[in-house]
Amino acid sequence: MTPPQRRRRMPQEPPPEPAPAAPAEGAEGEPAVPNPERLYSLTGTAAGSERASIDLVTLIVAAEDPPPTLTPEQVSLLRLCTAPLSVAEISAYLSLPFSVVTILLTELMAADLVQARAPIVRQIVPDRSLLEAVMHGLQKL
Repeated sequence: MTPPQRRRRMPQEPPPEPAPAAPAEGAEGEPAVPNPERLYSLTGTAAGSERASIDLVTLIVAAEDPPPTLTPEQVSLLRLCTAPLSVAEISAYLSLPFSVVTILLTELMAADLVQARAPIVRQIVPDRSLLEAVMHGLQKL
């Protein structure tokens, strides 16, 4: 049996240069990934202050309606948080990085406009009677 021979490719024209990609548009006509200058302008005032100890699963609830002195991002954050939302959800809805959302929330907490709640922790040890009921139900199958 002879090994297959390789075929030479015919010289082809080089592929055309791809056109520069237009930035992906978000729901409100803004780029999906904000540029660093915009992020700095959102958080530039909080450069020297301490951040609140906020985790990704910390629940945030708005305490009051947004006053007219807030930035548009803070107003949209407050409108989102009429029901408890985790910081990860807020970050996803606003299309902002977690660090930027943390700084915005720190400013809102200092003004008492939002409240941070620890996530709901389930009972560590399940109830023995529940486990027995599940075990008996599985044995009957």
